[in-house]
Amino acid sequence: MKAMTYSEYGSPDVLELTERPMPKVGPGMVLVRVKASSVNPVDWKIMGGYLDSFMDLQFPAIPGWDVAGVVETVGIDAPHFKPGDEVISYGRKDYVHGGSFAEYIALPERLLARKPASLDWNESAGLPLAGLTAYQVLNRLGVRSGESILIHGGSGGVGSLAIQIAAARGAKVIATASEKNHDFLRSLGAEPVAYGEGLAQRVKALRPEGVEVVADFVGGNLEATLAVLAGNGRHASIADSDVEAHGGTWMWVNPVGAELQELADLVDEHNIRVEVATALPLADAADAFRLNMEGHTRGKIVVTVP
Repeated sequence: MKAMTYSEYGSPDVLELTERPMPKVGPGMVLVRVKASSVNPVDWKIMGGYLDSFMDLQFPAIPGWDVAGVVETVGIDAPHFKPGDEVISYGRKDYVHGGSFAEYIALPERLLARKPASLDWNESAGLPLAGLTAYQVLNRLGVRSGESILIHGGSGGVGSLAIQIAAARGAKVIATASEKNHDFLRSLGAEPVAYGEGLAQRVKALRPEGVEVVADFVGGNLEATLAVLAGNGRHASIADSDVEAHGGTWMWVNPVGAELQELADLVDEHNIRVEVATALPLADAADAFRLNMEGHTRGKIVVTVP
């Protein structure tokens, strides 16, 4: 099969389109023919060696944890899916090696969910990691109807989904982004505010009593978070471990297929959309990495597999 691989840590220049053996499909495993994947910052951080201190990797490595595709075959004792099923997955395994930037990927059945009917392949590929991150953070924070929540990084892949999930729960959402993305935030169901200096004052102008919940998806916002948080408020971050010293929760998304299925069902029920910034073919995955590293795209950068 064709796959993008790298055999040493480095920049996107180390990525190569290569021929790799077909993945083995063991007990409880499912072989998926990949239709599309998407780039997440963790992909190039792993490739750059930044996470080497705590993540195992085997060269040559195929990057990619987001999967949207069709079940090809199932292994022994994998009863919940059959060939032809359309599926998605946050396909993080115990170590980095056989990822989704390839024609095929073998995954434990427990990591799969059925593809949302309301999303196309590219949109579906952008949902698993970003969507599960948003979903699990909001679950951990216990966001409820009628509460106000501030979302840092509202126009990104995670933030744009968090806005819609929180709004579907009946929460009152404020979200940060550059002014060029404010209409986009409004279309998702949030009151937009510009990030940067003076953020706390702008939020307080909208909610003088403060907000009950803050979800930080970009980092560097602890001071503003604490300034706008109401008494007994809750906050969490996926990018700033310092929140733990101030009563917050530092989180890393977990690959739970059952929760991904809950999210997929919510997407169909509430017409939640996944913003796709651009889609590039597998052979151009290095360019997709470079775009993601710039950090200025709105929504997801997708890699399609012909």
